[in-house]
Amino acid sequence: MPKPRVPDANSGLSDQAVSRAARVSRVSRADKPVRPDKRAAILDAALGLFSRFGLHGTSIDQVATRAEVTKGNLLYYFANKEELYVSVLRDLLDVWLAPLREFSVDQAPEQAIGDYIRRKLAMSRDRPDASRLFCLEMIQGAPLLGTILDGELRTLVEQKSDVIRAWVADGKLAPVDPHHLIFALWGTTQHYADFAVQVSALTGKTLKDVAFFAQTVENVQRIVLQGVAVR
Repeated sequence: MPKPRVPDANSGLSDQAVSRAARVSRVSRADKPVRPDKRAAILDAALGLFSRFGLHGTSIDQVATRAEVTKGNLLYYFANKEELYVSVLRDLLDVWLAPLREFSVDQAPEQAIGDYIRRKLAMSRDRPDASRLFCLEMIQGAPLLGTILDGELRTLVEQKSDVIRAWVADGKLAPVDPHHLIFALWGTTQHYADFAVQVSALTGKTLKDVAFFAQTVENVQRIVLQGVAVR
């Protein structure tokens, strides 16, 4: 004889409803998936606060409030404030260094350097807080970014220094030390973010002014490219 069915907590539900309930239960027990939009909101909020108040002047609660998430949500993505701070710096370095990564021996140096200047000035215009945060970290001795500077950044700069040396060896650039050229590019383009108040006070304009931005790009390109042009 068939074994009688034992009633359970799902009795009275259709098989389809039971199956759906089981799936929901499994999902609720699984690890929550990372939501890029929420993580991005946290990073953006942290950047705005860290660039103004520094690591020690910013609290997790402040970041959570600005990002419109709970403190628990924030700590789900980042274990602590230091991890969040380093993540912000890593993200902005990835964006900043993208134009430098594109340097190659096959490029015309005038085109590569000119494009680099334009893109870096656009970053200074659009995300001055990122430049200011990096500057603040350097002034403090890079306590949390030191290993990245000595590792990933140094490796990239050495690789692109070899590209610049190849341009010089091929007679495409005047003899120039690659490190000093890269430092000059960084310092000149980021000046318009780090010292935006001074630039505005002296010129009455900012990079948000379309004409002033174009004028800045043209002048910085000319100054740098004439300095490294073959004579």
